[in-house]
Amino acid sequence: MIQRRRRRMVAVDKPRKILVCTACVIALVGLLTGYVRVFPSPRASNSSDPHKLPTQHEFNYQKLSAEKKWTEEVAPPHLSEQQSSPHLPKAPVSLHKLLAVVVVRIAAQMKYTPLPTLLKTRFNGAGGNLDSEKLWKLPEARDFVPCIQPSSNYTTPDKTRGYLLVRTNGDLNQMRTGICDMVAVARIINATLVVPELDKRTFWRDTSNFSDVFDEDHFINALANDVKVVKKLPKELSSATKIVKHFKSMSSFKYYRDVIGSLWEEYRVIRAAKFDSRLTNNDLPSDIQKLRCRACYEALRFAPQIEAMGKLLVDRMRSYGHFIALHLRFEKDMLAYSGCTHGLSNAEAKELETIRDETANWKVKEIDATEQRYRGQCPLTPKEVGIFLNALGFPSETPIYIAAGEIYGGVTHMADLRSRYPLLMSKENLASVAELEPFTNHSSQMAALDYIVSVESDVFIPSYSGNMARAVEGHRRFLGHRKTISPDRRGLVHLFGQMEKGLLKEGSKLSNRIIEIHKNLQGSPRRRGGSVPGTKSMEGTHSEEAFYTNPLPDCLCQRASQNVNTSIRQSNRKVDRSMQKEQLLLLKVL
Repeated sequence: MIQRRRRRMVAVDKPRKILVCTACVIALVGLLTGYVRVFPSPRASNSSDPHKLPTQHEFNYQKLSAEKKWTEEVAPPHLSEQQSSPHLPKAPVSLHKLLAVVVVRIAAQMKYTPLPTLLKTRFNGAGGNLDSEKLWKLPEARDFVPCIQPSSNYTTPDKTRGYLLVRTNGDLNQMRTGICDMVAVARIINATLVVPELDKRTFWRDTSNFSDVFDEDHFINALANDVKVVKKLPKELSSATKIVKHFKSMSSFKYYRDVIGSLWEEYRVIRAAKFDSRLTNNDLPSDIQKLRCRACYEALRFAPQIEAMGKLLVDRMRSYGHFIALHLRFEKDMLAYSGCTHGLSNAEAKELETIRDETANWKVKEIDATEQRYRGQCPLTPKEVGIFLNALGFPSETPIYIAAGEIYGGVTHMADLRSRYPLLMSKENLASVAELEPFTNHSSQMAALDYIVSVESDVFIPSYSGNMARAVEGHRRFLGHRKTISPDRRGLVHLFGQMEKGLLKEGSKLSNRIIEIHKNLQGSPRRRGGSVPGTKSMEGTHSEEAFYTNPLPDCLCQRASQNVNTSIRQSNRKVDRSMQKEQLLLLKVL
């Protein structure tokens, strides 16, 4: 009996050893091949799509001392300063070396993976396995294309009646949408818009000026036929009497034309005290709505150095094949503001409560964390995101770009997600310290890099529907309804609660339920949602879907032609063929 068991063990162990030896031999060949670079040199874009983010510009970088974070764990080898210049890596990709790296990882994994399971494993990562194509398939765009040109009776700005001063507030995307709304307000009240001042005083303490984050000259020139924009208030008006006006939230065209416009009778300069969410989402003239889209998607592009770095990050993610951009809003400011503490230690929860109490402009101080979570008003935790992605069917080899600032708790809270999806990338480990130096101490500029990668990703998934999530979703809709999966947090929390109670386990049942919940939450064309039925006045206005989350029908029109969006679809479905070939070779080896 004992001999039979030994024979069985030898029978199972022998092929395992053969595979391990094969892996090691291939790894040795790869190592002897020479230098490897993970990322190919960025490819020049041949797309003629006028709505793509602008092309990159040359710029220089300087060095910065490294800051150790969880993001350094998978830093690609091309970032070693001894291997390459701090700007762009130069060496070509070595198939043997990359194959060797993959096989070595597999060989290491074999210690813990039963042989039958290993042999059944299909390497259907983001490179393009047919079984996973449906995961990356675009929602049906139904031939909706941008239509933002003004009507035939739209005129260039007349001699303006005065100057509108704006000081922004909030994070990058709050500032973006607010700036675009103020462009529309300036048009309505016939004002010259002075280039807005960016927020330097609130939580983020970013010292960036407008020209550090956005392409100032392009902004001015692109709006020349809509609104006159100047960089500074004329000197002769610097001592003029100004009125500081609190524009009413979510206000109408009539309010700005009649109430705010009447102020020109006494003043030549109006300063907007607050500027975010000052313009209603709906019931505005068509030309004003189209102007908002021109401002947001054409005029307000990022500064050349940010566009260039963003393009570089996208190219490096593309070298892995299809990828997800995950807006993981598990950051200290978000958790403190929302009062969400699920999965945190008592000490962490206390720290967040202290931050909330000490932040003066956050009005709500007492928050029931459990009630907040079950209402779906908390961001998903990294662990919950991992369960969610797995249930949707994304394989563990899926490359994921983490579009976020510093994750609260770092390695501790990222451990579960990383164990499920090892290819977690971020700007910090896709770029060298020297490449990121110009942006590192500026939260708005770092957020802009995440914005660019998120817009250009194959799939965008936000863990929370905040300002960035809404802005990116709207931009992706404008560019051809690129796939955006919006988690139903309330529904997911209910399922996660059942799992915690032992009533539900990961597997086909959970997967089927999550897929069913989200089949209509993937960015398909639909008209922008209005106010919630039964709500009145301002309450109803605030319950509307935000204009910049879904610019349909104002800025997207359906055309009869069958091939309207061909270029957009082709660019989004493009797969890195070299990655496919390498995976096929790996399958043959195994």
